[in-house]
Amino acid sequence: MELEEMQTVWSKLSDQLETQKKLTNKMIIMMTKEKYRSKINKIAIPEILGTVICYGTIVLILANFSRLDNWYNMLSGLISMTILLILPVLSLRSIHRMKRIDIAKNSYQQTLLSYTRAKKRFKTVAKWGYYLSFVLMFAILPVSAKVLNNKDLIADSKSVWPFVVAIPLAIVFVIFFAKWVMRSYNSSINAAENLIKEISEVDE
Repeated sequence: MELEEMQTVWSKLSDQLETQKKLTNKMIIMMTKEKYRSKINKIAIPEILGTVICYGTIVLILANFSRLDNWYNMLSGLISMTILLILPVLSLRSIHRMKRIDIAKNSYQQTLLSYTRAKKRFKTVAKWGYYLSFVLMFAILPVSAKVLNNKDLIADSKSVWPFVVAIPLAIVFVIFFAKWVMRSYNSSINAAENLIKEISEVDE
């Protein structure tokens, strides 16, 4: 084989290898994209279910709002509904920001920057959700007593004591449950971030 023919064959072989490399990289990125969505869905699905429960509770309060027959019960109902309405929206929006990041189209730097910003927003919302869950716990107590048992926690001293006993247990439960949820969420968030960082090796 002459030198010119060898150069032609080598050039074709190089082109084929480059094409194969691009296809392989594209497949890796698409697989990473699916794994990324799967990690974010581990956060999104529980939050969607939580949103359904929150909005179902709002409907229940609204349907029985006429039974909240004094100012403090009404105020508790309004505070509860406000928290139940706003928090799920903020949470789902922050998750949507993470989910809509297009790993396949954006560069590694763009993807990582967008993800870092979205992750920061989600963690901020989660932190506010943690603190507001305690506000909600106390706000919804008189509403629950009135709607479910037709009892006024403040006016009827006998109705207060079962809830007073239950409050410390509820606080402990909220703390441990919130920490367990955040550990689970952080695990998915970190796994998703690691998947993004793996793309840098493909882009090189």
